[in-house]
Amino acid sequence: MAVMVKLLMSWDIKPGQEAAYFEFIVKEWAPGVMKLGFQPTEAWYTVFGEGPQILTGGITEDLDTLREILESEEWRNLQEQLFALVTNFQQKVVPATGRFQL
Repeated sequence: MAVMVKLLMSWDIKPGQEAAYFEFIVKEWAPGVMKLGFQPTEAWYTVFGEGPQILTGGITEDLDTLREILESEEWRNLQEQLFALVTNFQQKVVPATGRFQL
């Protein structure tokens, strides 16, 4: 039986890149990751306090599907575009629980 997995990611938007960042997320990132088979589940924008500015996550049907996505040229292209706009990128893979996860 396949176990759904969640990819958790966090980053900070580079100063002065906010408008370009949000345009990229709406027009390229979100449609691109969904096309690859990754289903976004949440996105958080930190306004006050410490910690990453952006927290986001999404699920795939199983670990093999996530591996295929993360090893794809399309994923690398999306990440390169993202990395031009953000710093402090981190990611981790966890079993999906259906609840909020860090």
